[in-house]
Amino acid sequence: MSPYIQESDRPKYRNVLKQLPNIECKGDLEYCVYYLCVKFMSTRKVKYSELHEAVYGAIHAGEEYKRRHLDKREDVAKETNGDIEI
Repeated sequence: MSPYIQESDRPKYRNVLKQLPNIECKGDLEYCVYYLCVKFMSTRKVKYSELHEAVYGAIHAGEEYKRRHLDKREDVAKETNGDIEI
């Protein structure tokens, strides 16, 4: 799974999300992610498989962000400072 949904499905979320104020700190970001997980679960039965989808949706979005942004910085650091030698 990934955060990439069909272009036709994006406006219903994009329009609302663009109206959010700036997220000022990690705690605010965590609050928003938690809120979205609770919102997601509000239309589902509370059972393991559904709870699992909420948690892993949040985790996979974070992993995709890490892959696209943080990992590139790690590659630059490795290139600049050299790889670990064993």
